[in-house]
Amino acid sequence: MTSRLFAPLVFALVLLLGLTRATADDARQYYELRVYTTKTAEQQQRIIDYWQTAAVPAYNRLGIQTIGVFTELADSPTNSIYVLLPADSFETFDQIPAKLAADTVYQKAAADFLNAPKTNAAYDHFESTLLIAFEGMKRLSLPPADKKPNVFELRNYISSSEGKGLNKIKMFESGEIGVMKEVGLAPIFYSRMLVGSKMPSLVYMTSGENLDEHKKHWQAFNTAKVWKDLQADPQFKDNVSKIISIMLKRTAASQI
Repeated sequence: MTSRLFAPLVFALVLLLGLTRATADDARQYYELRVYTTKTAEQQQRIIDYWQTAAVPAYNRLGIQTIGVFTELADSPTNSIYVLLPADSFETFDQIPAKLAADTVYQKAAADFLNAPKTNAAYDHFESTLLIAFEGMKRLSLPPADKKPNVFELRNYISSSEGKGLNKIKMFESGEIGVMKEVGLAPIFYSRMLVGSKMPSLVYMTSGENLDEHKKHWQAFNTAKVWKDLQADPQFKDNVSKIISIMLKRTAASQI
């Protein structure tokens, strides 16, 4: 092949790779939010150990990176364990069971957890919610490295109708997200619930260095002019019926 023909082919390949990367970076992520219910501190530790030693490494091998594994801020024998799994496509979740079944390293590391008998169950049960990222923040974001947070707040905003739910998302994307970033709330993700028990709703997570600093960031948000203007805008009236807030901390298994 002459250099005259080769050069255009190289240029076309570079352009194609660049477009593919740009498309992937521009796509909204999907999230699975898994919540394990427990009855004892021992169960909590077994779940954390499973994710740390078996599941997180296996999911990473599948290309699912930056997995969050959290528990409730105040210790309790019945604390739940929250697992956040980000993926670049819906199909990724569909492929996970078959790929894990074929992963011999995972199967060996996870055997005791996966095959726990009902007389010594690893957890009571778990619920799974499927989410899709907002257009206003399409991908999971890690907090600043110099302010590694110890407190995470998971919020679920439930609306009275699908229209009101979409309206609240529009409100976030009209300025709320920007203000949260500016005041230091360090958002991790924003999402709309696609499948779950509390619909229609949105789910998002913010973070803080500690509980006191996190409260200060919220105070700054509540007094910000952009937020006050959004609150006063009649188009955004009554778009949330209920807010559920859960304070979390990272576990040893977490990559966030």
